[in-house]
Amino acid sequence: MILNRDDIEAMEKRHRTCLINCLSGYKSPMLVGTKSQSGVDNLSLFSSVFHLGANPPLIGMISRPHTVIRDTLENIIETGVYTLNLVDDSFFQLAHQCSARYPQDESEFEGAGIESEFVNDFQAPFVLQSALKIALELKEVKHLEINKTELIIGEIKFIEIDDEILTEDGFADIAKAGAVASVGLDAYHRVELANRLAYAKYSK
Repeated sequence: MILNRDDIEAMEKRHRTCLINCLSGYKSPMLVGTKSQSGVDNLSLFSSVFHLGANPPLIGMISRPHTVIRDTLENIIETGVYTLNLVDDSFFQLAHQCSARYPQDESEFEGAGIESEFVNDFQAPFVLQSALKIALELKEVKHLEINKTELIIGEIKFIEIDDEILTEDGFADIAKAGAVASVGLDAYHRVELANRLAYAKYSK
């Protein structure tokens, strides 16, 4: 089957959205924790989180167009801090609920039944049961004119990681923590480590 641009455009909206969201394959869903200036804890599920650089340690993520209220984006801009929390197979159903649109005065932590915690006096909340927690400080928000989305760039301030998933060479074996991968908007997959390979070098 070949689907050209006209075929894609002719699809029913939900069908097209489902297909296009699946094409980039497995992604690592992360729960983004923020606190509003009025003191409401917010928790949102993002699957568009990616490594941007190691020195300085930067992580990027894409927020949907800011054409409506986006609590996570607005909290990050207003407070300058946020957290990323690994989703594992013990609570991915609860994490998925955080993709729902909650009223601004209601916390997704409470609505989804996820326990929050605060670490090292950091102003944004973490997910207590997450095996990998990352505290970030906002560095830049880049508006992407092509589709009106927002690229959020944060610098890592500190990491809390379970001892059993961190190896001596710095590898974070998140599969040991039961990390899940997501495809599209609603499919979750359990993952396992296939192998770690030697650094690739060219040779004839």
